[in-house]
Amino acid sequence: MIVSLTVHAVLLTIRFVSPQTFDRLLNAQPLEIILVNAQTDEKPEESKALAQVAMAGGGDADSGRATSPTPYSALTRIGSDSEDAQQREETPREKQNRTLAELRKVVAEYPLPDPRKENLSPDEIAQEEKRLLLVQQLAEMEKLVKLENERPKKRYVSPATQDSPSALYLDNVRRAIEERGTTRFPEQNGKKLYGQLVVTVLINFDGSILEVDIQRSSGNLSLDRIAEAIVYAAGPFGYFTPEIRRTADQIGFTSTFDFKRDATLVTEF
Repeated sequence: MIVSLTVHAVLLTIRFVSPQTFDRLLNAQPLEIILVNAQTDEKPEESKALAQVAMAGGGDADSGRATSPTPYSALTRIGSDSEDAQQREETPREKQNRTLAELRKVVAEYPLPDPRKENLSPDEIAQEEKRLLLVQQLAEMEKLVKLENERPKKRYVSPATQDSPSALYLDNVRRAIEERGTTRFPEQNGKKLYGQLVVTVLINFDGSILEVDIQRSSGNLSLDRIAEAIVYAAGPFGYFTPEIRRTADQIGFTSTFDFKRDATLVTEF
């Protein structure tokens, strides 16, 4: 009993004290724990937060420090929203619609003349003339837009601008033309015709051929005419896929037709 009382008395005299540096940290204003993306050799005189490394930062800590638990860049695509907005260009149709809306708004702001008033003042006459001119311009623009929208959407495809749906369709067109030109190789008076020419072909959405134009002749009129006939004979090429129809009602392309010495036709888009 005496030994037990002695031990407890000694323990009651022991006092646990925090280290001096840790005590200063707790006595100071509580600091947030953050992650920083830089480090400096210079230690800050007054810390704004706790981090994995020391960094003597500058500026407004509240506005310069992200408070989101997850970095914004991890939630979005590469690039900021403002960059996306700047990179997105206005399409011709959007520009057209915006111009029409602005013109309609301007016309609507002009007051209509009072039909009961017989004599108009010079200012009223000038104002009515401006309104009528704007109405005429608006009517002409709406007519042009209507005609443009009624026209079939044509798309001329070149190797640098081919998208996947069009490229696959045109590859089938190329194969059909080459097969036709090889099996029915051009001949005149029993002799094969060789040469190279450049041809532009316009295909409708149903696969039918609308136009075949010789852009650069082979120098042999008979070979040029036979090349045109080969294209027409190779068609029709089948309906456009829904992906193609979303962007075009007609597709045009320019190709080099090479009637080679081995009696084959090779086309190069």
